[in-house]
Amino acid sequence: MLPNAKCSELVSILASLDPVSQAAGTVATGWIPVGNFHAILALIETGALGASATLDAKFQQALDAAGTGVKDVTGRAITQITQVGGGSAKQALINLRPEDLDSANGYGFVRLSITVGVAASLVAAQVIGFNPRFADASAFNQAAVAQIV
Repeated sequence: MLPNAKCSELVSILASLDPVSQAAGTVATGWIPVGNFHAILALIETGALGASATLDAKFQQALDAAGTGVKDVTGRAITQITQVGGGSAKQALINLRPEDLDSANGYGFVRLSITVGVAASLVAAQVIGFNPRFADASAFNQAAVAQIV
């Protein structure tokens, strides 16, 4: 690796779903081009899950930033987190590499999709890019990143 590099030069916050009491339903980040990074990670966080609530999260892929041809990325979904199973105040990680996409058919964009089932629940998520291919990672941070110290 690069022992003298700052973490912010190697890691970028590409998208987020800010902490919220999410009603039952699905929310997703915007579409992210995967070609700028060697690896991408989704960090999903739960707060208090509602009574009998469930939470599912997965990466989806598309042909372009408009979501054309959207489909799930095979093998890139968490096992359902449940309130009954003690799922409050937990985290889950989903690793992704560009080669996980159906690149032979032109897929090059991903988004994180989270589905809350049954009852409103506190959730948050970030999609993080690691080891940029072409520039300092901070060049790819989403607009909501207010400071790098």
